[in-house]
Amino acid sequence: MLDYIIRLLIMVPLVGGMAFGALWLWKRFQPGMIGGQGERALKIVEAMPMGTFGKLAIVEFDGQRLLIAITRSRIEKLAEGKAVPKSLAGASAAEIAGGFGRVR
Repeated sequence: MLDYIIRLLIMVPLVGGMAFGALWLWKRFQPGMIGGQGERALKIVEAMPMGTFGKLAIVEFDGQRLLIAITRSRIEKLAEGKAVPKSLAGASAAEIAGGFGRVR
């Protein structure tokens, strides 16, 4: 009986740690994202939930940034602008948002 309790005290934290590690790794390297977004042609710059099922996202593709609205039934382009140069990476949100000029 003592042997069973000792094994239980060793195995329960071990299995819990493995589950925690697996979830951490999954969150860090989501499926399809291994290798990071630096090598991809399409980058999700930022996403913000809007309500229960909606989301706003800024997507960078081919030197342009697109503001898109995502719902359960459709994806719609709201605005487009120029990609922010790396020199403005630390700029304020107002300076970055100034790149969105044409609204559709």
